[in-house]
Amino acid sequence: MTILAIDTSNYSLGVALLEENLVLGEYITNLKKNHSVRIMPAIQTLMKDCDRFPKDITKIVVAKGPGSYTGVRIGVTIAKTMAWSLKIPLAGVSSLEILAAGTGRYFDGFVSPLFDARRGQVYTGLYAYQDGKLTVVKEDRLVMLADWVESLKGASRPVLFVGNDLPLHQATIEASLSSQALFAASTEQNPRPSELAFLGKDKQDEDIHSFVPNYIRLAEAEAKWLEVNRGNLNG
Repeated sequence: MTILAIDTSNYSLGVALLEENLVLGEYITNLKKNHSVRIMPAIQTLMKDCDRFPKDITKIVVAKGPGSYTGVRIGVTIAKTMAWSLKIPLAGVSSLEILAAGTGRYFDGFVSPLFDARRGQVYTGLYAYQDGKLTVVKEDRLVMLADWVESLKGASRPVLFVGNDLPLHQATIEASLSSQALFAASTEQNPRPSELAFLGKDKQDEDIHSFVPNYIRLAEAEAKWLEVNRGNLNG
């Protein structure tokens, strides 16, 4: 099995090739640049360097969100198009789960990956490893950070926070949780596309045509449109 993993759900852009249990190659950048222009050249470079061709890929795995609306759409669209054209399976994985997998494997506690969602809000969830397998303790959600850390005060184990947006929120977390909160190192903040590949390896295949991103919430423009047009929709 040769898996191509694609993640454009946030500023980080990542692609990886996994063959059986061997990571053949991995490409990651953390730049505020247009993913739609860079993702296909990144895939092509990775495939060329690994001496693999599209016909060799047996499964596509993609980060399905939450994250940047545009970024998530780009990755999912590319993944769906490639899976459909190559006639191979497609699997989606939570963007937060990828972050948790990369840091929590040897941590005896909970992992809270997070992405900033502005106005004091974050996308987050709570994960933990049990018997070597990453498990969901609290489902992914959009929540006020202050409410989230308050809810973690009663946790019986320490909480490891991870994500490139930590500098925006670390002071608030520390003020509330004190020594209960731990923070991943800078080298661990980027989601690893190789982790994405491993997570998606045994995930249930998606229906390519009906598969959609998991935004968790509507884009602001969509929410405003629904608010304005609610009467027309109901009428």
